[in-house]
Amino acid sequence: MVDLAGKTVLLTGASKGIGAEIAIALGAAGANLIAHYGSDRSGAERATTAIAPERVKLIGADLQDADAVNRLWQDALSWRGRVDVLINNAAVMRIAGGIEDEQSVWDEVWDEALKVNVLAPVRLMRQAVRHYLQAGGGTLITISSWAAQRGPGNPALIAYAASKGAVLSATKTIARNYANKNILAYVIAPGVVRTRMSEQAAAAAGGEAAFTANLAMGEWVPPSDIGNLAAFLSSGACRHLSGATLDVNGASYIR
Repeated sequence: MVDLAGKTVLLTGASKGIGAEIAIALGAAGANLIAHYGSDRSGAERATTAIAPERVKLIGADLQDADAVNRLWQDALSWRGRVDVLINNAAVMRIAGGIEDEQSVWDEVWDEALKVNVLAPVRLMRQAVRHYLQAGGGTLITISSWAAQRGPGNPALIAYAASKGAVLSATKTIARNYANKNILAYVIAPGVVRTRMSEQAAAAAGGEAAFTANLAMGEWVPPSDIGNLAAFLSSGACRHLSGATLDVNGASYIR
């Protein structure tokens, strides 16, 4: 079993879906968890209910607001005096903003995707790396998507895919340039995971049955698979995996 006792982890988007499962896995492994949420505090509370109160801190922040992102990092850092692992999970996925949509819709969707999915996580990465350089090392984990690598099947997801590609590239840049400073950086690229976002995407693309028929295992990825992998990577047990993109899609997309 993964042992994260003594490690302090900042996880964004802990209220639901993949983030909630990551929170559960981190708590079970003994981590001190800073669970970020946007507006759904009750979801973050449910995800962390099994964690001893002294090992969890909930922080709300609007990731579209750069000042709020800065405060999130400072509040996280001040809780225990350090952050050992940053997991950038929070994201928005609007099934809109495609090339054929109205200009106003395009602008709105791209603005939100860039702020939440790129600028906020990269701002946190920058803060984390600067902290790790002083602390002697640390770990970054970015939740990207297979859409960042193969392109989405729905053209309305172009902003989402592009934003996930941007954070993937940023994470790899950090991995290459700071590996000799004991800074580890990993990318997890999920496929079709059983979350509300994926269910909405499936509904917009012909229904769940059509989605599932194209999957090699004939089933969606359970969010707990991502949670367990994130907990393992947080342990630092496989340092030389740093820089890797870990595909979690049930063999549906093999690079």
